[in-house]
Parts: sequence; C-alpha cells; structure tokens
Amino acid sequence: MAFDRTRTLRGALAGSVGAAVWLAQQPLDRRVFHLDYDDAELLGRLVARGRPEAPAIGALLHLQNGAVFGALYANVAPSLPVPPVLRGPLAGLIEHVLTWPAIALVEPSLLRSGRAFAQSAWRHALFGLVLGELERRLNPPAAELQPVSEEAVASNGHGSPAHLVGTR
Repeated sequence: MAFDRTRTLRGALAGSVGAAVWLAQQPLDRRVFHLDYDDAELLGRLVARGRPEAPAIGALLHLQNGAVFGALYANVAPSLPVPPVLRGPLAGLIEHVLTWPAIALVEPSLLRSGRAFAQSAWRHALFGLVLGELERRLNPPAAELQPVSEEAVASNGHGSPAHLVGTR
C-alpha cells in the first residue's frame, strides 16, 4: 500500500487533535464514571516508573500514539465499507477492544472493571469521532478535488484572462 504523504500528515494531525481532546476531557469522565483512571499517567508509568515527570511523558506518548493511529487511519479509512461519519468512532472502538488486554501490563485491577472498560470505550469513541471528522474534512475524497488546468492559471498565479473569456 502506497502512502500519500499529505494525506498521512493530515491524518497524523487529526489523530493528535483527537488524542488531545481525549486528554482534555478525562477530568470530566473521571467524575462521570467515578473512576480515577488516567491514560497519560498509565502510559507514563509504563516507561518512566517512579519519575515525577511520568504523567507529562505519558501525555506526549498519548499524543504520539494518536498521531500514528491517525496517519494509518487516513490511508485506510477511504477503503472501509462503512459510511464516512461512522468510520472514526468505529476505528476508535476497534482499537479499544484490541488494546484493552494490554491494560494488565500497567494496572491489572482495571482489566476486570466494567466501569474502566466503559470509560475506555467512551474515550476511544470520542477520539475516533474527532479523528474521523477532522480527517474527513482535512482529506476530502478524491472526487471532491478539482484539478486545475494549466490554462486557468496565469504565470502570476492569478486566473488567466484567456481562460476566463473562453469559459463564458
């Protein structure tokens, strides 16, 4: 599969924004789910055990993971046989189900918690929604992109008078 650099970078941006929204809303969902579970903290503990900067390192890793997921998503999403508006949330929930068992590496007690599972599902669905919608807007389908003919552009970057006269 060949990757389009611009599509990939835009997907990475969308994934980073989705991960940032996830992190920003965590204080709210921790209150709603009555569960003090923080993804950035868990990621930070995984790589920087016991260091005071572990939450910040975890937040950076979370943004990076969002960017990587978004870059891959941007290249795969157009071929998914799902309505565009559902692609992002569905991808987020699939990631949730596939990665959930890895929580046992850092916090085994969360693995058996239904509230933690639901909280993580919410976070992944929100991430997917933001990722999918932003990526869809940044990377419109090829059919929406209109190629510009050379006749329509003058050497100064403005429209060609000859093209304007010829298109009336």
